[in-house]
Amino acid sequence: MSVSFRGVVVAMVTPFRDGRVDEVALRRQIDFLVAEGVQSILPCGTTGESPTLSHDEHNKVVELTVEAVSGRVPVLAGAGSNSTVEAVSMAKHAKSSGADGLLLVSPYYNKPTQEGLYRHFMTVAEAAGLPVILYNIPGRCAVNILPETTARLAQSPLFVGVKEATGDLNQMIRTIEICPPDFLVTSGDDGLTLPLLAVGGGGVISVAANIIPGPLVAMWRAWEEGQTQKAKELFFKMLPWFKALFLETNPIPIKYALSLTGRMTGDLRLPMVTASSPVQERLKALAEEWGLIPS
Repeated sequence: MSVSFRGVVVAMVTPFRDGRVDEVALRRQIDFLVAEGVQSILPCGTTGESPTLSHDEHNKVVELTVEAVSGRVPVLAGAGSNSTVEAVSMAKHAKSSGADGLLLVSPYYNKPTQEGLYRHFMTVAEAAGLPVILYNIPGRCAVNILPETTARLAQSPLFVGVKEATGDLNQMIRTIEICPPDFLVTSGDDGLTLPLLAVGGGGVISVAANIIPGPLVAMWRAWEEGQTQKAKELFFKMLPWFKALFLETNPIPIKYALSLTGRMTGDLRLPMVTASSPVQERLKALAEEWGLIPS
């Protein structure tokens, strides 16, 4: 359990072309992210459009990511489901593929109790035997993993952290307060990364890192080195991106932004649709300002 997911973990998009996973673009994106210095890569999360991937595609994307990363950084594989049996299957596959850890989202739609959440996560973690980051995102799952439940899970060495996407800094503080000192509380919202670092958080699982990984890594490193003013300046420089990438449902804006770079198409799968014209205009203006559109 020595692998660490501190720092900037990229919630990587899944590139599509003509309705299929674009393996060439996936490898290209991974090489870009690693070269930019990210600490870890996460395939098959929310940003990776995991709800629209078939089981075979999900497994293939994890396999491709592990292969393309080739040990350069840890791979945190998305393996969550609202079915415990299905999540166990995904988790076991991720382990057999060589992933370094698992991101397990709350069982969506079912709305389990806190006891149900505890048993679900323990069952999946024990079946796979990999380090687990919990993924708490009530806005998508209709259930909140309470800090007390997180702390209960944190008693097991299998659980090494939580991705907090509640938007509630008070809950994050409470989680840090009652969990072991080495338990990672990482931001699920780019815009809360610096505030969370200030109260003891360990990084971010980031959407924005798909397009501006270097500055995010620089901000995290500055904070780690005690250069708080530099970290603050970098945070506010990136803030327009953090806002623009959530003008519509993730990953709609980030897919369009990445299409501007030429590294992949902006293809999405229904029920996700292309960004509206105002959002496209805002993202294009930002990309031009940052020099991200090839001439």
